[in-house]
Amino acid sequence: MDTLSVTLLLLTIMDPLGNVATFLSALRPVPVEKRLRVIAREMVIALGILIAFLFLGQRLLGLLHLKQEALFISGGVVLFLIALKMIFPPSRREADEQQMEPFIVPLAIPMIAGPSVLATLLVLVSTQPELIWRWFTALLCAWSITSAILLCAPAISRVLKEKGSMAVERLMGMLLVLVAVQMFLNGIEYYLKH
Repeated sequence: MDTLSVTLLLLTIMDPLGNVATFLSALRPVPVEKRLRVIAREMVIALGILIAFLFLGQRLLGLLHLKQEALFISGGVVLFLIALKMIFPPSRREADEQQMEPFIVPLAIPMIAGPSVLATLLVLVSTQPELIWRWFTALLCAWSITSAILLCAPAISRVLKEKGSMAVERLMGMLLVLVAVQMFLNGIEYYLKH
């Protein structure tokens, strides 16, 4: 995979357009003038977690004695579940019930630095560790685009409206289903070969 492909993959998993409604919902209790600062803070926290996982995730796998095929299969399953939630979203009631300013959860984790992104980074590093700086560049690109979109969340929600946001999120979900199935099949193939 090249940098552009990985950037697009990570961008699809981070799903910034699909997360616009979630971010706005979580930020309802926050004063309007403070919302951009909260989004920026959450994005920086998410980036820190993603970079740490990119560079230290492989060591964590070694400490836990996890095999590469387990990573592929579990990553595929997690991606598949995330994709299903994107295609068939749960009710927004839980997000609406939140009454305080979000901090780390749910915006930084799991909306941006979620299990599917972390699993994807681990798969990339475990399959081609010599290209870690390429994956780092792709991560920065995907994060930058996601940050720009989410910082424009109020304007985007006015343009897309609720139905437009749902359509984009479901389209991203369909793409993720394909990626998840491929990851799962790669894991099985790797397991059968070894």
